[in-house]
Amino acid sequence: MSKNLVIVPTYNEIENIGLLIDKVMTLSTPFDILVIEDNSPDGTAELVKEYAVKYPDRVFMIQRQGKLGLGTAYIEGFTYGINHRYDYLCEMDADFSHNPEDLIRLHDTCENNGADVAIGSRYVHGVTVINWPIGRVLMSFFASKYVQLITGMPIEDATAGFKCYSRKVLETIPYTKVKFVGYAFQIQMKFLCWKYGFILKEVPIIFMDRTRGTSKMSMGIFKEAIFGVIMMKFKSLFQTFHPQADSK
Repeated sequence: MSKNLVIVPTYNEIENIGLLIDKVMTLSTPFDILVIEDNSPDGTAELVKEYAVKYPDRVFMIQRQGKLGLGTAYIEGFTYGINHRYDYLCEMDADFSHNPEDLIRLHDTCENNGADVAIGSRYVHGVTVINWPIGRVLMSFFASKYVQLITGMPIEDATAGFKCYSRKVLETIPYTKVKFVGYAFQIQMKFLCWKYGFILKEVPIIFMDRTRGTSKMSMGIFKEAIFGVIMMKFKSLFQTFHPQADSK
Protein backbone atom coordinates (compact mmCIF):
# COMPACT_ATOMS: atom_id res chain seq x y z
CA MET A 1 0.00 0.00 0.00
CA SER A 2 1.34 3.42 -0.98
CA LYS A 3 0.47 6.71 0.72
CA ASN A 4 -1.22 7.99 -2.46
CA LEU A 5 -4.61 7.01 -3.86
CA VAL A 6 -6.12 7.67 -7.29
CA ILE A 7 -9.94 7.56 -7.37
CA VAL A 8 -11.34 6.62 -10.78
CA PRO A 9 -15.13 6.50 -11.36
CA THR A 10 -16.20 4.17 -14.16
CA TYR A 11 -19.26 3.46 -16.24
CA ASN A 12 -18.70 1.45 -19.42
CA GLU A 13 -14.93 1.95 -19.47
CA ILE A 14 -13.82 -1.58 -20.35
CA GLU A 15 -11.77 -0.21 -23.27
CA ASN A 16 -9.77 2.10 -21.02
CA ILE A 17 -9.59 0.97 -17.41
CA GLY A 18 -7.11 -1.89 -17.81
CA LEU A 19 -4.72 0.25 -19.83
CA LEU A 20 -5.03 3.04 -17.28
CA ILE A 21 -4.29 0.75 -14.33
CA ASP A 22 -1.23 -0.68 -16.07
CA LYS A 23 0.09 2.81 -16.78
CA VAL A 24 -0.45 4.10 -13.24
CA MET A 25 1.29 1.05 -11.80
CA THR A 26 4.47 1.94 -13.74
CA LEU A 27 4.78 5.52 -12.44
CA SER A 28 7.92 6.44 -10.52
CA THR A 29 5.76 7.82 -7.71
CA PRO A 30 3.62 4.94 -6.37
CA PHE A 31 -0.16 5.30 -6.44
CA ASP A 32 -2.85 2.85 -5.46
CA ILE A 33 -6.06 2.90 -7.51
CA LEU A 34 -9.64 2.79 -6.24
CA VAL A 35 -12.22 2.23 -8.98
CA ILE A 36 -15.77 3.34 -8.16
CA GLU A 37 -17.77 1.16 -10.53
CA ASP A 38 -21.40 2.02 -11.31
CA ASN A 39 -22.67 -1.38 -12.48
CA SER A 40 -21.42 -1.06 -16.07
CA PRO A 41 -23.15 -3.49 -18.44
CA ASP A 42 -19.97 -3.82 -20.55
CA GLY A 43 -18.03 -5.90 -18.02
CA THR A 44 -15.84 -3.16 -16.55
CA ALA A 45 -16.19 -4.57 -13.02
CA GLU A 46 -15.08 -8.06 -14.04
CA LEU A 47 -11.99 -6.64 -15.70
CA VAL A 48 -11.09 -4.55 -12.65
CA LYS A 49 -11.34 -7.69 -10.50
CA GLU A 50 -8.73 -9.32 -12.73
CA TYR A 51 -6.43 -6.33 -12.27
CA ALA A 52 -6.94 -6.44 -8.51
CA VAL A 53 -5.46 -9.96 -8.66
CA LYS A 54 -2.68 -8.79 -10.98
CA TYR A 55 -1.78 -5.94 -8.60
CA PRO A 56 -2.65 -7.19 -5.09
CA ASP A 57 -2.93 -4.50 -2.42
CA ARG A 58 -2.65 -1.80 -5.10
CA VAL A 59 -5.96 -1.97 -7.01
CA PHE A 60 -9.32 -1.81 -5.24
CA MET A 61 -12.93 -1.44 -6.31
CA ILE A 62 -16.22 -0.30 -4.83
CA GLN A 63 -19.15 -1.69 -6.83
CA ARG A 64 -22.38 0.26 -6.72
CA GLN A 65 -25.87 -0.78 -7.72
CA GLY A 66 -26.36 1.63 -10.57
CA LYS A 67 -25.27 4.82 -12.32
CA LEU A 68 -25.25 7.15 -9.29
CA GLY A 69 -23.18 10.02 -10.62
CA LEU A 70 -19.67 11.41 -10.51
CA GLY A 71 -20.13 13.47 -7.36
CA THR A 72 -21.32 10.59 -5.18
CA ALA A 73 -18.55 8.38 -6.60
CA TYR A 74 -15.86 10.80 -5.45
CA ILE A 75 -17.52 11.24 -2.07
CA GLU A 76 -17.35 7.47 -1.52
CA GLY A 77 -13.76 7.47 -2.72
CA PHE A 78 -12.73 10.29 -0.39
CA THR A 79 -14.25 8.52 2.59
CA TYR A 80 -12.46 5.29 1.68
CA GLY A 81 -9.16 7.14 1.30
CA ILE A 82 -9.46 8.96 4.61
CA ASN A 83 -10.46 5.77 6.44
CA HIS A 84 -7.43 3.97 4.97
CA ARG A 85 -5.11 6.82 5.96
CA TYR A 86 -3.83 7.85 2.55
CA ASP A 87 -1.88 11.12 2.65
CA TYR A 88 -2.85 12.27 -0.85
CA LEU A 89 -6.06 11.55 -2.76
CA CYS A 90 -6.36 12.22 -6.48
CA GLU A 91 -9.33 12.47 -8.82
CA MET A 92 -8.89 11.19 -12.36
CA ASP A 93 -11.01 10.25 -15.37
CA ALA A 94 -10.77 6.72 -16.75
CA ASP A 95 -10.62 7.71 -20.42
CA PHE A 96 -7.03 9.03 -20.72
CA SER A 97 -8.19 12.62 -21.14
CA HIS A 98 -5.92 13.08 -18.11
CA ASN A 99 -2.34 11.96 -18.69
CA PRO A 100 -1.36 9.54 -15.89
CA GLU A 101 2.17 10.98 -15.94
CA ASP A 102 0.73 14.25 -14.66
CA LEU A 103 -0.25 12.55 -11.40
CA ILE A 104 3.40 12.88 -10.40
CA ARG A 105 3.34 16.66 -10.98
CA LEU A 106 0.09 17.12 -9.06
CA HIS A 107 1.38 15.05 -6.15
CA ASP A 108 4.69 16.93 -6.10
CA THR A 109 2.86 20.27 -6.05
CA CYS A 110 1.14 19.21 -2.83
CA GLU A 111 3.96 17.31 -1.15
CA ASN A 112 6.87 19.60 -2.03
CA ASN A 113 5.54 22.93 -3.31
CA GLY A 114 3.18 24.14 -0.62
CA ALA A 115 -0.23 23.36 -2.13
CA ASP A 116 -3.09 21.79 -0.22
CA VAL A 117 -4.94 21.14 -3.50
CA ALA A 118 -3.26 20.80 -6.91
CA ILE A 119 -5.49 21.31 -9.95
CA GLY A 120 -4.64 19.98 -13.41
CA SER A 121 -5.56 23.11 -15.37
CA ARG A 122 -6.47 23.44 -19.04
CA TYR A 123 -6.63 27.23 -18.93
CA VAL A 124 -3.87 28.53 -16.65
CA HIS A 125 -1.53 28.94 -19.66
CA GLY A 126 -3.91 29.74 -22.49
CA VAL A 127 -6.09 26.86 -23.70
CA THR A 128 -4.44 23.43 -23.73
CA VAL A 129 -7.19 21.12 -25.00
CA ILE A 130 -6.76 18.66 -27.88
CA ASN A 131 -9.49 17.08 -30.05
CA TRP A 132 -12.45 18.91 -28.53
CA PRO A 133 -14.84 20.65 -30.93
CA ILE A 134 -14.47 24.42 -30.67
CA GLY A 135 -17.99 24.76 -29.26
CA ARG A 136 -17.17 22.55 -26.30
CA VAL A 137 -13.87 24.34 -25.69
CA LEU A 138 -15.63 27.70 -25.62
CA MET A 139 -18.40 26.38 -23.38
CA SER A 140 -15.90 25.01 -20.85
CA PHE A 141 -13.61 28.06 -20.97
CA PHE A 142 -16.38 30.59 -20.49
CA ALA A 143 -18.00 28.44 -17.81
CA SER A 144 -14.81 28.89 -15.78
CA LYS A 145 -14.85 32.64 -16.41
CA TYR A 146 -18.47 32.70 -15.28
CA VAL A 147 -17.53 30.89 -12.05
CA GLN A 148 -14.76 33.41 -11.40
CA LEU A 149 -17.19 36.28 -11.91
CA ILE A 150 -19.90 34.89 -9.62
CA THR A 151 -17.71 33.53 -6.84
CA GLY A 152 -14.54 35.62 -6.93
CA MET A 153 -12.54 32.40 -6.74
CA PRO A 154 -9.11 32.91 -8.39
CA ILE A 155 -9.09 29.65 -10.35
CA GLU A 156 -8.75 29.62 -14.14
CA ASP A 157 -10.11 26.07 -14.63
CA ALA A 158 -13.00 25.92 -12.19
CA THR A 159 -14.57 22.80 -13.72
CA ALA A 160 -11.35 20.75 -13.80
CA GLY A 161 -11.71 17.16 -12.61
CA PHE A 162 -8.03 16.22 -12.37
CA LYS A 163 -6.89 17.08 -8.86
CA CYS A 164 -4.78 16.05 -5.88
CA TYR A 165 -5.92 16.77 -2.31
CA SER A 166 -3.89 16.44 0.85
CA ARG A 167 -5.76 14.42 3.45
CA LYS A 168 -6.11 17.38 5.84
CA VAL A 169 -8.29 19.15 3.25
CA LEU A 170 -10.81 16.34 3.06
CA GLU A 171 -10.75 15.91 6.82
CA THR A 172 -11.74 19.57 7.15
CA ILE A 173 -14.25 20.53 4.46
CA PRO A 174 -17.81 19.12 4.59
CA TYR A 175 -17.48 17.26 1.28
CA THR A 176 -20.25 14.76 2.14
CA LYS A 177 -22.75 17.64 1.97
CA VAL A 178 -21.96 18.42 -1.68
CA LYS A 179 -25.00 17.25 -3.62
CA PHE A 180 -24.05 18.20 -7.17
CA VAL A 181 -23.17 15.55 -9.75
CA GLY A 182 -20.90 16.77 -12.56
CA TYR A 183 -19.14 20.07 -13.25
CA ALA A 184 -20.97 21.68 -10.34
CA PHE A 185 -19.49 19.11 -7.96
CA GLN A 186 -15.98 20.01 -9.12
CA ILE A 187 -16.73 23.72 -8.75
CA GLN A 188 -18.15 23.43 -5.24
CA MET A 189 -15.25 21.30 -4.04
CA LYS A 190 -12.80 24.00 -5.14
CA PHE A 191 -15.01 26.70 -3.66
CA LEU A 192 -15.09 24.96 -0.27
CA CYS A 193 -11.33 24.43 -0.27
CA TRP A 194 -10.81 28.11 -1.06
CA LYS A 195 -13.33 29.37 1.51
CA TYR A 196 -11.76 27.20 4.20
CA GLY A 197 -8.42 28.89 3.58
CA PHE A 198 -6.53 26.11 1.85
CA ILE A 199 -3.86 26.80 -0.78
CA LEU A 200 -4.96 25.86 -4.30
CA LYS A 201 -2.38 25.77 -7.10
CA GLU A 202 -3.06 25.18 -10.78
CA VAL A 203 -0.67 22.91 -12.67
CA PRO A 204 -0.77 23.28 -16.48
CA ILE A 205 -1.75 20.09 -18.29
CA ILE A 206 -2.62 19.10 -21.84
CA PHE A 207 -6.16 17.71 -21.87
CA MET A 208 -6.77 15.10 -24.57
CA ASP A 209 -10.33 14.11 -25.47
CA ARG A 210 -11.07 10.41 -25.21
CA THR A 211 -10.29 8.17 -28.18
CA ARG A 212 -12.03 5.04 -26.83
CA GLY A 213 -15.47 4.68 -25.29
CA THR A 214 -18.31 7.18 -25.04
CA SER A 215 -18.40 10.55 -23.30
CA LYS A 216 -20.75 10.90 -20.29
CA MET A 217 -21.11 14.67 -20.78
CA SER A 218 -24.69 15.98 -21.09
CA MET A 219 -26.47 19.31 -21.29
CA GLY A 220 -28.04 18.54 -17.91
CA ILE A 221 -24.61 18.44 -16.29
CA PHE A 222 -23.74 21.80 -17.86
CA LYS A 223 -27.01 23.40 -16.73
CA GLU A 224 -26.45 22.10 -13.19
CA ALA A 225 -23.14 23.96 -13.14
CA ILE A 226 -24.55 27.24 -14.46
CA PHE A 227 -27.45 27.45 -12.03
CA GLY A 228 -25.70 25.60 -9.22
CA VAL A 229 -22.99 28.25 -9.01
CA ILE A 230 -25.56 30.95 -8.30
CA MET A 231 -27.20 28.80 -5.63
CA MET A 232 -23.83 27.95 -4.10
CA LYS A 233 -22.73 31.59 -3.94
CA PHE A 234 -26.05 32.70 -2.45
CA LYS A 235 -25.96 30.06 0.29
CA SER A 236 -22.36 30.93 1.11
CA LEU A 237 -23.44 34.43 2.13
CA PHE A 238 -25.19 32.88 5.13
CA GLN A 239 -22.49 30.34 6.04
CA THR A 240 -19.51 30.57 8.35
CA PHE A 241 -16.28 29.07 7.06
CA HIS A 242 -13.59 28.24 9.59
CA PRO A 243 -10.07 28.57 8.12
CA GLN A 244 -8.20 25.29 8.15
CA ALA A 245 -5.57 26.62 10.54
CA ASP A 246 -8.28 27.01 13.19
CA SER A 247 -9.83 23.62 12.60
CA LYS A 248 -7.04 21.49 14.00
